[in-house]
Amino acid sequence: MPMRKRRTRGARLTYGTLVSAATAALFATLVTPAGARPEPVSSLPRESRPVHSYADAVRESVWVDTGLDGDGDGRADRVAVDIVRPREPAAAGRKIPVIMDASPYYSCCGRGNEGQKKTYDADGDPVQFPLFYDNYFVPRGYAFVAVDLAGTNRSDGCDDVGGRSDVQSAKAVVDWLNGRARGYTSRTGRAPARATGWSTGNVGMIGKSWDGTIANGVAATGVEGLKTIVPIAAISSWYDYFHSQGAPLYNANPSWLSEYVNSPEAQGRCGAVQDRVAEGTPYSGDWTRAWTERDYVKDAGKVRASVFVVHGQQDLNVRTGHFGRWWDALAAHGVERKIWLSQTGHVDPFDFRRADWVRTLHRWFDHYLLGYDNGVDREPVADIERAPDVWATDRQWPARAATATTLRPAPGAASGPGVLGRAPAAPGSTAAFTDDPGLGELDWAARIDGTSPEKAGFVTRPLSRDLRISGSSKVTVTATPTTSTAHLSAVLVDLGPDTIRDYAAAGEGITTLTDRTCWGASTPGDSACFKGTAARTTDVAYTVVSRGWADLGTWADPRQERPLTPGRAYALTLDLAPADHVVPAGHRLALIVGGTDKDLLDPPSTTPTLTLDLARTWAKLPLVGGAGAFDRATTGAAPAVTPPTAGPSLSGPVPPAAVAGPRLPGPGAAR
Repeated sequence: MPMRKRRTRGARLTYGTLVSAATAALFATLVTPAGARPEPVSSLPRESRPVHSYADAVRESVWVDTGLDGDGDGRADRVAVDIVRPREPAAAGRKIPVIMDASPYYSCCGRGNEGQKKTYDADGDPVQFPLFYDNYFVPRGYAFVAVDLAGTNRSDGCDDVGGRSDVQSAKAVVDWLNGRARGYTSRTGRAPARATGWSTGNVGMIGKSWDGTIANGVAATGVEGLKTIVPIAAISSWYDYFHSQGAPLYNANPSWLSEYVNSPEAQGRCGAVQDRVAEGTPYSGDWTRAWTERDYVKDAGKVRASVFVVHGQQDLNVRTGHFGRWWDALAAHGVERKIWLSQTGHVDPFDFRRADWVRTLHRWFDHYLLGYDNGVDREPVADIERAPDVWATDRQWPARAATATTLRPAPGAASGPGVLGRAPAAPGSTAAFTDDPGLGELDWAARIDGTSPEKAGFVTRPLSRDLRISGSSKVTVTATPTTSTAHLSAVLVDLGPDTIRDYAAAGEGITTLTDRTCWGASTPGDSACFKGTAARTTDVAYTVVSRGWADLGTWADPRQERPLTPGRAYALTLDLAPADHVVPAGHRLALIVGGTDKDLLDPPSTTPTLTLDLARTWAKLPLVGGAGAFDRATTGAAPAVTPPTAGPSLSGPVPPAAVAGPRLPGPGAAR
């Protein structure tokens, strides 16, 4: 079955089909013997079923040779691979596919909402595999493989934060599962371990945050046998995790992350690796070879796997620009894709849409790893959360009718914000603000209707119709600074009352309950039951839709900062994070331009005042229906809206101490 399909450009878009966040009870599933004679597609089972014993499953560890010597000890590094697989297929001479999660977190930090870690018995054999993948899928005829990245837990080598060692840690395991790499029964012994007797070689990689990032990186190698990946809140370019167009984002150097996740043993031998990472990734934001090595987007043309992306639109840790650039690059190369966009922050779908997630993931793996014709590849590409626990589907994403539409800022009344519309400002029109690192996007939005010195704001009139943004926006500014350094932020805001997921609170949009739901089979050492969750909501007066940041010093070259000449005008285009949001009738749409976005962007070394040339400043927004939709929404009578009874509870984005790294420390959904 081909893994790469090109979607028909002429396919008709269906938008707005609402689906409930709740789902019916999961159906049981059946395993087709791997390696059996292929049946006609129409007669293949539609779901795998839990017919194998989880209690009697084979639990084993192997060490796979990566071919690298990251720790410089003169021996090729071996990464630890913990495996749980049903005993019955191998006994019958049948082969099975593999679901794999390669992670640096299995020992240092834990996985999932409950921070689960791997556990082992007295002989060193694996007992607990974090998350539900093993409990649910092993009885259904899959192997689950949990890989410790180099330098972490029981692996050799050193973690290099998304570089060659990280990616090769997992790629080597895919190769081993296909008989192309060497594995051993112990960390230092010579007794071989082989997977070709039980593995079909079909692999699906999954994981949240750093784990999903590794899935992206391995897919970008084009490794044979990797049939699908499911990156959840994943990084696609490590430069963009630590910088945004030259501007540093909270502690902009990745070297400390390797020390954090490395095992105590590795911490003593990996100082040189950490030094190389630090030297190759300067705080200045200049692009280096080290960043190129950690950029997976450039290799999207090598991807042979299908890709199921999941991301929170309010994820301020791994921001949505990561999936946006990856998604667009995959589309350019005809890679088959699916996407879920939630209203949460950095949260796993198991914790915001559990039943639907397990059902959909089950069908996805059945299709791409077992070859079942269950129709999952013909369903709408996008599921989008419109309100807490209210979802819509779309045949493609961004919406087919989304058209880049130019909106322009212009001066408003002296005591209020500027105007955002389609008419250009008169030549010579300006707006000025002074960078205030103590304020951020929520402060700017709260002060939108008054004059304040830290931002320039521009708003539409109240809308007479809903207006949908679907895709990535760009804001071009022409700004004159008073100092030699300056950072810029651009923010799109939906001004109007709403009830949203409280992404700025602990849990980032979810509340963890005390009751448990069970997903698969359990053993005394590995329970399939996990604490339930519910949407945590808050009433707000405005919602940030999208944001972007840049160092004005990158105006000539996005990969190199240059000193600014005070008093000179510079033109720069900021890339805003992709979003899918409906601004309801009665609300207003705002564009805000400011300096330092508190807790999200590090301030410059000076405190500049910037003057915007409004005639040479504009935003290009992907509006569904284009300019015509905007014109219709900004004419005619707007419905009245009722303001919230209290002010917004959002006190600000998650601060750097909790965000640092791809969700390392921190409770609950933080991992």
